[in-house]
Formats: sequence, C-alpha cells, structure tokens
Amino acid sequence: MIEFAGKTYWLIGASEGLGRSIAEQLSEEGAQVILSARNGERLASLCSSLPGTRVLILDVTDTDAVRAAAKSVGRIDGVIYNAGAYDPMSAKEWDSRTALQMADVNFMGAMRVLGEVTPRFVAQDHGDITLIGSLAGYRGLPKAVGYGASKAALVSLAETMRHDLKDTGVTVRLINPGFIKTRLTKKNDFSMPMLMSVEDAGARVLQAMRKTKFRTDFPRPFSWVLKGLSYLPDWVVYRGK
Repeated sequence: MIEFAGKTYWLIGASEGLGRSIAEQLSEEGAQVILSARNGERLASLCSSLPGTRVLILDVTDTDAVRAAAKSVGRIDGVIYNAGAYDPMSAKEWDSRTALQMADVNFMGAMRVLGEVTPRFVAQDHGDITLIGSLAGYRGLPKAVGYGASKAALVSLAETMRHDLKDTGVTVRLINPGFIKTRLTKKNDFSMPMLMSVEDAGARVLQAMRKTKFRTDFPRPFSWVLKGLSYLPDWVVYRGK
C-alpha cells in the first residue's frame, strides 16, 4: 500500500474538476502538491486553501515552458497528468483548430511532460507516474474527433511505458474514468450513464494510486460495456455502414 504523507506530487491539470478534487484529497493525506495548469487565478484560490501546496502555472502545449517547469519542480516522488481539453465534435462538423488543441493537450502535452520527468525517475530508480485517460480511449465513439483519438493514444503510451519500465523502480499506472460532472461534460447534449461527482472520481483515483496495479477503469459496469465494444465485430458496431 502506497502512502502519500510526506511525498511530493506534481499534479498537472489541477485548477478545476477532477484535478482540483485530487489535489484536495492528496493534501488531506499529507502530501506536498505542486499545482499546475494555465489558469493562475484558479490555482491561487486552490493553493490558499490547501497546506503544503504551491503553484506552477504551465501551458503543456509549450515545449520550452514544460522543460523549464520540470526543472523548477525539483525532486518529486510522482507526477499526475490530468490536463485535458474536450469539445464534442462530429467528423461532419470538423474544426481543425479545436481538434488539434485537444490532441495537443491530451496527448502531446503528456509526451512533453513525460519526456522531462521519466528519464529523471529512471536515473534515480524511483518515481510514480499516473496518467488520467478516459474510457473513450477504448473504442472510436460518435462525436469524439480529437478527444477519443488523443485518449486512445494516451492509453497506448501508458501500456508501452509499463512494458518498458517494468524492471525499474518506476511505477506507471493508467486510470480511465467515465463521465464526471464538470464544466467540460456540461457541453454534452446526450445521456451520460453513471455520471459521477468530482469527489467520488477523485477518491477512486487516490484509491488506484495506493496500489502499483497498472490499469483502473471506472465506474463499473459502464466500463465493462465500453471495453466490451472492442470485442464486437465491426459489422455489429458499424451496422448499416
């Protein structure tokens, strides 16, 4: 069982929603948390209410900024990549700027951060990497141009890293939530089964982080349904096409 007290975590995507809940719960557990996101005002508000936290404003789409931030955080025990961009988008209504922004934040941002942090963890033979993916990364879904593809890429990245780092002291885990009640999901105009509160989702993330288990998908049984789609033949999934 992994304990959080006395450890330092760099939480990227901390300003609201799930990230804010993770920060609050880690702080309650006695962890030191470095809070990163683009919105400095939200971060400052969160930091003022949580002991043992500090703010590091960061745009994960800026390679130089990520490199500088990684140097400034100093020695850390773990990194949590929760930065995310989302807009529902059909291929019939393709907006390249929005789609590329989602891909840049959700996947390329993780590549930038991990490119700085992972070599350091490997060198010290210690480190904890948590990637917040999505159940949407398991199968192509309607109105998920940009978002679904970027989360699928993050799933693949996590799986590769788990393989490559299995003989080191570096733990890599992937956490795939379903629908969480946030500012982003308010954009959806469709039914969201088993919609969770940010508090519940944050608690599930911390529960997963207490273990070295690689993959955590929630909520059940909704996660089983989405993962099960991967086993269906294409003629069933794309019926009528």
